[in-house]
Amino acid sequence: MTDNRLYSFGPYRLDSTERFLERDGQSVPLPPKDLEILVVLVERAGHIVSKEELLEKVWPGVFVEEGNLSRYVFNLRQALGDGIDGQRYIETISRRGYRFNAPVAEAGESSHALRETPEGRDIITVPGKGYRFGVSASNGAASSAHRLPRQEIRYCKTDDGVTIAYSTVGKGYPLVKAANWLNHLEYEWESPLWQQWIAALSSHHRLIRYDERGNGLSEWNVADLSFAGWCRDFEAVVNAAAPAKFALFGISQGGAIAIDYAVRHPERVSHLVLCNCYSQGHNFYGTPQGIAARRALRALLRLGWGKDYRIFSSVFTNAFIPENATSEQQHWFNDLQRISTSPKNAALIMRTCDAIDVRALLPKLKVPTLVLHSDRDQVVPSHVGRLLAAEIPNARFVQLNTGNHILLDEPAWQIFLEEVGNFLGW
Repeated sequence: MTDNRLYSFGPYRLDSTERFLERDGQSVPLPPKDLEILVVLVERAGHIVSKEELLEKVWPGVFVEEGNLSRYVFNLRQALGDGIDGQRYIETISRRGYRFNAPVAEAGESSHALRETPEGRDIITVPGKGYRFGVSASNGAASSAHRLPRQEIRYCKTDDGVTIAYSTVGKGYPLVKAANWLNHLEYEWESPLWQQWIAALSSHHRLIRYDERGNGLSEWNVADLSFAGWCRDFEAVVNAAAPAKFALFGISQGGAIAIDYAVRHPERVSHLVLCNCYSQGHNFYGTPQGIAARRALRALLRLGWGKDYRIFSSVFTNAFIPENATSEQQHWFNDLQRISTSPKNAALIMRTCDAIDVRALLPKLKVPTLVLHSDRDQVVPSHVGRLLAAEIPNARFVQLNTGNHILLDEPAWQIFLEEVGNFLGW
C-alpha cells in the first residue's frame, strides 16, 4: 500500500493520508495510535505482522511494553465491531503477531484536494465529508481554534512496580494535573472536550498530565486500584517529570489526590487549584437510596460496559456535560470511557472514588488554594465544593454558573480562565 490511497474493507473506508476511518460514510473516532496500527495492518492485509514490527512502525525509537500494544489492538477490535455477524478483522497469531483477515480493496488514490487561501492556509476537500482548513489530526476531531504543540509521552514506575504514562507539553512554570475519571493522554489530545483545557494551560505552563493506573496508556492489569495506589502514581510522575517546585491542579477525584500530596509535600507545591472537587466521596454525602443506586450501577458496569457500552457511558456523559454539549462532544465522551479502561476497572475506579476521604487533611493545607465549582454540577453537588473551600485555610471560592462538571466553551469557562490566570500570575 502506498501512502496516498483509499482502502475499503467491509463497511469501512480508510484514508491512509488523512488518517481517518469511515463506516458507511460516518466518521469512526479512533485515537491516533489505534489508527496507525490499523494502517500498518491494512497495508499488510493477509500477512502476519510481528509485534516487533508494529511497535517499531507505530512508536519508532520509543520503548513500549508489549502489554500496551495488546490493549491498543483490543480497543481497535472493539471500535471495528470485531466479531459482530461473524466478521473477524484482526487475528492474533500466537507468539508471532497479528494478521488483518478481511479482504481489502484499493478504492483509489486519496482525493483530498489542496487549495491555497489568501491567508496562506490550505483548504482540504475531504472525500464524502466536506472541507476544512489545514491538515488536522485523526478524524478531524482537533479544532483549528486550539493549535497544540507536540506533547511528549514517557513512562515511569511507581514504588509498587506499576507502569504509568505521563505527558509534558508547553513551556513556563510547571503545572501538574492530577488524574481524574477517566483519562487517555492520546485520545484527549485531539478531543473536542479536553483540547481547550490543554491549549489554555500549556500556553502559560509546562503542563504535566498522566494516566493513572487502570486506564489510558498506563498499566491496566494491577492488583491495587485504591486511592493509595493513585497517590503512588502521582508521586512517581512528579518525581520523574516535575522540578522541586510546581503548581498543582485537580479536577473531580484528582482534587483529593492533589490535596493528599500538598499536605505531605508543602515544600514542593506553590499553588493549588481545585475545580469541581470533593474531599469525601459519594458514600459520605449521598442519600441511602443514592448509595444503593451507585452500587447497582457498579455491578451493571462489570456486566454490560463491554457489550453495549453506550447505554452505560451515556449515563456518565449526561451527568458530566449536561448543558450545551454538541453531539460530537457527547459521542467523544462516550467513546473515551470505552477506550480508556475495561468494564472491571471502571467499576473498581468508581468504587474507589465513592470511598475517598481526605477531609481530615483540609485544615492542614498550607499552600495558597483556589476552589472553583459549578453551581449546578450533577456529578459533585455544589454544596460539596463550598464545604471543601470552607475547610481549607484561606481558600478562595469561585462559583461557576454552569451545570457542566467538565467546562465547555461557555461563559463559565471564561470565568475559570480569568480566575486561574490571576491566581497563577498569567
